[in-house]
Amino acid sequence: MKKCFKVSLIYAIAALAGGVFYREFTKFNDYMGATSLSKVHTHLFMLGMVVFLIAALFAKDGSLEKEKMFKSFMIVYNIGVPLAAVMMAVRGVTQVLGTELSNGADASISGIAGIAHILTGVGIILFLAALLKFANLRKVSNKN
Repeated sequence: MKKCFKVSLIYAIAALAGGVFYREFTKFNDYMGATSLSKVHTHLFMLGMVVFLIAALFAKDGSLEKEKMFKSFMIVYNIGVPLAAVMMAVRGVTQVLGTELSNGADASISGIAGIAHILTGVGIILFLAALLKFANLRKVSNKN
């Protein structure tokens, strides 16, 4: 449970930093259009902080964190979400600066972001599977 709270705090700090960066970077560059930078803040809050606050509620008795799938979720998800946020930031900075990207660079950013989203999706499935297993174990132990 404590680990989930710590991870949640890290995501909250990163989300706040992402929001400040978005606001100040676009203001400094007199940018008024839509940009991927605006999504970094909310992605880190919802996919990071909120998910781990929910995980902390289920990990209250400590048995969820011992689940193999939960450990896999922690690794895969904590690679996917930050990588997706970084790629959104990279895309957003290039948008704000008006950087002309080659087809290869543009495809690379999209490809890495796609891989990050796949990892995040796999992490969500692992989390839900771990919760299902955790719920079944609790159901069995409550019958005894």
